[in-house]
Amino acid sequence: MRYAAEPAFVLHARPWRETSLLVEVLSADHGRIGLVARGVLGPRKHLLRAALQPLQSIRFDALQKGELAQLTAAEAVDAAPLLQGDAAMGAFYVNELCLRLAPRHVPQPELHAAYAQVRERLRAGEPLAWTLRRFERDLLEALGVGLAFGLEADGVAVDPAARYRLDPEEGPRRLYSERTGERRDTATGRALRALAADVLPDAEDLASLRLPLRGVLLHHLGGRGLKSWEMLGELGRLGAPRPPAAA
Repeated sequence: MRYAAEPAFVLHARPWRETSLLVEVLSADHGRIGLVARGVLGPRKHLLRAALQPLQSIRFDALQKGELAQLTAAEAVDAAPLLQGDAAMGAFYVNELCLRLAPRHVPQPELHAAYAQVRERLRAGEPLAWTLRRFERDLLEALGVGLAFGLEADGVAVDPAARYRLDPEEGPRRLYSERTGERRDTATGRALRALAADVLPDAEDLASLRLPLRGVLLHHLGGRGLKSWEMLGELGRLGAPRPPAAA
């Protein structure tokens, strides 16, 4: 199979042998594709190397001859977002989710669109925790395992005053009594309704979404966590209200 001027986003690239790269991209029509980019680490290939950096939007030509396609050409469509600090870590997290959950060679137009959107939200510096929660929601929906966040598992509207666990298969389940430590793994009804309506909740409600959504993602990851979770130790700092900056 040949790819010609195929639009995609670069998820990951790593050196392979002396002068080549192994690259993972996300395309709309063919889903996640693994590419072998030969000879791109030479002194005259800096433009091609730049086009193969994570977050970059590209068009590429390649020939599929097995699990990995042979890259023959690639060009950047625009400039990738220049991110630092937490935003860069958030982008790493987004890319890792796509790498782990998007199947190879399965059309993913909704996920491709969601990736384009989160990329621009990161570029614009929108609130990071909200940007990530929206992407997690949209990723699950694009992969066909989305939840009706505004409805309890039995179809009743979520109560904004209650707290909920998120069942990965059935959605919000109301918490009627709390055992020690149980509250931290539940979301407020207000937060779930806000997520369903795509309306930014207040900081406390927003923070309550992180662990329940992580549990849903962990279920679909087969119980094996993400490197980004390990690297941050607590990705929750992206979802918690920040203390005032020290003078």
